[in-house]
Amino acid sequence: MIRAKKLHLAHNISLKTITFGKVMVLFYNYSMKNFLYIILFCSSFVFSQENKDYFSKRDTLIESGRQAFFDKNLALLNTVTLQVDSLYKRTNDSILLAKYFHFKALQNKLTYTNDSAFYYYHLSKDISKKINDSLAVGRRLLSLAILQKEAKDFLGSEISLIEALQYLEPINSVIYLESVYNNLGIVSEELKQQNEALSYYNKALTYNKINKKNTGYLYIINNLGFFYQSKGQYKKAISLFKKGLSKDSIKEKYPIQYALLLENLAASNFLLGKKENVLKQYNEVLSIRKEENDFAELSTTHINLADYYKNLNQLKKAQHHSSEALKYAEQTHNNKKWLEALKNLSDLTSGEQSKQYLEEYITLNDSLFQNERRLKNQFAKIRYETDKKEKENSVLKTENEKKQAEILQHKQQKTIGWLLFVLSLLLFGVGVLFYFNRKRKLLYQAQLERIQAREHERKQIAKSLHDEVAGDLRLLHRKLEKSNLLEEAQKLDAVKENVRNLSHQLSSVSFDKVSFKNQIINLVSDYFEPDFKIKVNGLQNYDWTTINNSIKRLLYLSIRESIQNCKKHAKASKITINFSVRKKYVHLGIIDNGIGFNTTVNKKGIGLQNLQERIEELNGKLTINSEVGKGTQTSIQIPLNGWTNKNTFS
Repeated sequence: MIRAKKLHLAHNISLKTITFGKVMVLFYNYSMKNFLYIILFCSSFVFSQENKDYFSKRDTLIESGRQAFFDKNLALLNTVTLQVDSLYKRTNDSILLAKYFHFKALQNKLTYTNDSAFYYYHLSKDISKKINDSLAVGRRLLSLAILQKEAKDFLGSEISLIEALQYLEPINSVIYLESVYNNLGIVSEELKQQNEALSYYNKALTYNKINKKNTGYLYIINNLGFFYQSKGQYKKAISLFKKGLSKDSIKEKYPIQYALLLENLAASNFLLGKKENVLKQYNEVLSIRKEENDFAELSTTHINLADYYKNLNQLKKAQHHSSEALKYAEQTHNNKKWLEALKNLSDLTSGEQSKQYLEEYITLNDSLFQNERRLKNQFAKIRYETDKKEKENSVLKTENEKKQAEILQHKQQKTIGWLLFVLSLLLFGVGVLFYFNRKRKLLYQAQLERIQAREHERKQIAKSLHDEVAGDLRLLHRKLEKSNLLEEAQKLDAVKENVRNLSHQLSSVSFDKVSFKNQIINLVSDYFEPDFKIKVNGLQNYDWTTINNSIKRLLYLSIRESIQNCKKHAKASKITINFSVRKKYVHLGIIDNGIGFNTTVNKKGIGLQNLQERIEELNGKLTINSEVGKGTQTSIQIPLNGWTNKNTFS
């Protein structure tokens, strides 16, 4: 009964109504101990109620921002973002700061400025890291990975997704783990890692059984079906699409997912040669997507319909659907379908109209490639700068803690403190020296890896230009010749040759199958002539397998560029190439007996500028000495461990 009375009394007392007289009465009736109990209870009750109100307000605000994004209501999202920022400034709640950057990222996603979205996602992720919000960190990394995937930075996307697992798996967040593994499957397919892709999709299905989310299941089943469709296993793909479509009331409950599965089922049947119901299914998908305002996927459906009618040689209908696909692709920035629509329209039209579509295709393809490369570089730069700041902050924090410890020791015992201080300074100096030395090596290694990744990317681009673009241009060239458009055919043939030349320039030399020594010997043999002699010194004296491939590739390209310049410009009859490997660097010297040039007047050509940029990327040093009539001496020095040298051109 005493406890009940205390609670009842405490419930009816407000801190604002406790006067001095009432305090004395309470003190008299319940003793000082009971009175303090009442005060503490009232204080904690008011404080907890205020906290509860604040958390409710914060969570409501955050949810309204998320809903604004899903509704694509940019104006409302901007308003909520400002409210979140205002509330953060009053409370200093780090969760709100993380959400502010998150909503800024969502704003940029709605306006298709993905580089800015990537930047703000990174800021939000870093704030969540500092407050140990693993779920938020995992979600932001998932968002970053999706942006990287859209920019075709598949390797970067894979890295972000694997990092997300490190935060989501310990807390067993099945909802987001399902999404991470699903996206890992998509990225692995793009990276040609077929076994890994299949394993990731099955892992996503495992988490979906726990999550029991139908939309997630339908997307995973669709991706698995598409996986087999892309491998030409159409019957396996069809069975999976039908499995997804067999879900109870899928058409009414999940019309978007139903349309996706139905469209892929129709496409698989079409590819398998079973065309009876394909048109009916495509038209049903088209109707659903128009009703759902799913503009992003309407371009895909129109492309499929265009291909269907092309197969039946109904070119007018194929042209109509290609035009519709182009309209929706432009509206939703669906770059892949945009290119496909332009390519279709170029094939389906003739004369100037066909030529215009082809020119638009080439221009857009080049623009998209440049934009994707810019985004990849921007993403890498943001990641690098963020990681660098984190390391610097960590070092500063460690240094501050050491200094505080040294001050405390100094006060406790002066003599011992001074000795420890001197010793700690020595250790600190060694530690800093070791840190910066290791940091330099790690940065250099990362730089080498980025160059290798870029060379791989160039190789893929060269292959695509040679196999796909040049092939398409060849087919179009034949069509123009058959149509007696000889002038246009001749111009297109020149474009085709330019594409082929560009593909050869972009192709990267590999040392996996043919060794560096043999590559150099083959290169020299290709250019060696009776009146153009090439002598090589030092090539056989070193074990080139211990040298990084990026350095060897740079040496190879430098020699090739120098030989080409000697034949084309210098009119040389003899070239001497000298190799030497030292403890810290590789040296390449190239001497020719050509006509030489005035280095203070002549400007560097494109080839030499590209060479100098490659050398700068590896912190190397380029020196060119030449005089008119006295030949040219080229010296290239590349560090093995990342020591920085200033490039010179004299």
